[in-house]
Amino acid sequence: MKIGFIGLGRMGAAMATNLVKAGHDVTVFNRNPEKRRALLELGAHEAGGVADACHGEVIVTMLADDTAVADVALAKDGIVESLAKGAIHLSMSTISVALSQRLAETHAHAGQRFVAAPVFGRPEAAAAAKLFIVAAGDPATLEACQPLLDALGSKTVRIGTQPPAANLVKLSGNFLLAAAIEALGEAIALVDKAGIDRRAYVDLLTSTVFPAPAYKIYGGLIAEGRFQPAAFAAPLGFKDIRLALQAAESLGVPMPLASLLHDRFLRLLAQGGDSLDWSAIGGLAAQDAGAAPTASADGDSRSRAAGDTRAQDRTAIGGSRP
Repeated sequence: MKIGFIGLGRMGAAMATNLVKAGHDVTVFNRNPEKRRALLELGAHEAGGVADACHGEVIVTMLADDTAVADVALAKDGIVESLAKGAIHLSMSTISVALSQRLAETHAHAGQRFVAAPVFGRPEAAAAAKLFIVAAGDPATLEACQPLLDALGSKTVRIGTQPPAANLVKLSGNFLLAAAIEALGEAIALVDKAGIDRRAYVDLLTSTVFPAPAYKIYGGLIAEGRFQPAAFAAPLGFKDIRLALQAAESLGVPMPLASLLHDRFLRLLAQGGDSLDWSAIGGLAAQDAGAAPTASADGDSRSRAAGDTRAQDRTAIGGSRP
């Protein structure tokens, strides 16, 4: 298929790479031209602007937040103004239900098609084409996008005909992941304060009653105090919890745990945790318990308290954002 791809962060670059490798004719755009270079070397084409990326059958967006998506989709010379009638905007970003609804309506008014297909998975899953994709939209449009989704993920679940449904499911899933991170952090802080080995504890849990990937990945990060480099930065996690709460308010659904997570993220960011992985909220319980820094297997001192950003800065591995 002839497609455009906008957004070449760690997730987007990996996804665009897999589309090129799958044989699709891909034109890429990112405001930072340096991020385009590796894709161009693989055979992708370069777009000079958003409009130049919109000449194919599908335009894919993988951007950080509502503002970024609205800027490329709804602005002058953006996707809506540039996409041909009948062409598809495949939005794979984690955005608000409200923006997804607005995009669906705006594209329909312009004679274009819109699919929401946000993803579950960290950058390593994106690179391996092992993402889990939640897709919603007109069935015929979803079918047209399926070859692209097959090149990006190991499983696609169609959740309905209304695109905002996929975004709500994605936000609810990230709420559950954040809740698991907080619970892991509190449990690990508890056993650690009693002198029980943190790694052994996580290994026990994840090989018996909690073998799910989320517990293995985030339990390991919390046990090691390894919150940099950020695969999914804390500000993005905070954004998703805020969006989940917005959706909950609009639907009249109390979410007291989400409100707690909102405040945990706010505390982390207020203490300088912007560059940390979102799993760093799982280290706040250790700080609350008065835990001291611990030594990692390689001899580096790591903070058990995610909020102690000075200790985190001393032990950062790379420190880049996704």
